Amino acid sequence: MTAPGAPLAATPRAHAAARPLRVEHRGLVPYDDALALQAERVDAVRRGAAPDTLFLLEHPPVVTLGRRADPAHLRESPAALAARGVALRTVTRGGDVTWHAPGQLVGYLVCDLAARGAPDVHRFLRGMEAALIAALAGLGLEAASLHGYTGVFMARSLAPGAGPPRKVASIGLGLRGWVSFHGFALNVTNDLAAFGAIVPCGLRDVRMTSVAAERGRPADAGRDAALEERTRAAVAAAFAGWLG
Repeated sequence: MTAPGAPLAATPRAHAAARPLRVEHRGLVPYDDALALQAERVDAVRRGAAPDTLFLLEHPPVVTLGRRADPAHLRESPAALAARGVALRTVTRGGDVTWHAPGQLVGYLVCDLAARGAPDVHRFLRGMEAALIAALAGLGLEAASLHGYTGVFMARSLAPGAGPPRKVASIGLGLRGWVSFHGFALNVTNDLAAFGAIVPCGLRDVRMTSVAAERGRPADAGRDAALEERTRAAVAAAFAGWLG
């Protein structure tokens, strides 16, 4: 792994033009329905008929393969996943393979980068990382970006000799005419053992973690509705501070 990058700060109005950001809480949404929801909103944003929108939701168990996904990063066959009730989808976002399940906060960000005066995908990705880092700070957790990688890691795990970096959030974007879609997956109270079915994001030397795990909650403790709500609120506030 490369040396950790410096944590980034989410800065209000970081993308120039003052555009509103709508945050919509959607609860548990099947993956295919979420794709259709994003497509509809991307079209509306491109036409100027809707504001930039952050959808916050959860998915039933699903494995998704991004544009650069290596099939070898599936540790279970599609048939084995299906037998366990896990959907498998190939999608147009960037990145490799990831896992979604209840207890994980998924954020789909439909945002017109050009209208904000910053049609720069790399800058936008770094801004998304910074917003997640700010949200985690609001939960008492120190997170950081890692140079050369996309996503959010626990800062202490990036120190020399600390062992495998612990990744708490994965990010993968798609673009349609400079309007973004897809977004991030932040592990909150989801079962981390489920990541054993894949090589998350194709990173064999990284360990997945969660907000609950980093706060010392036992792995078998199950869901925590209060923590999930606090996390949603912290993420919504951080993204509003960045883009709102």
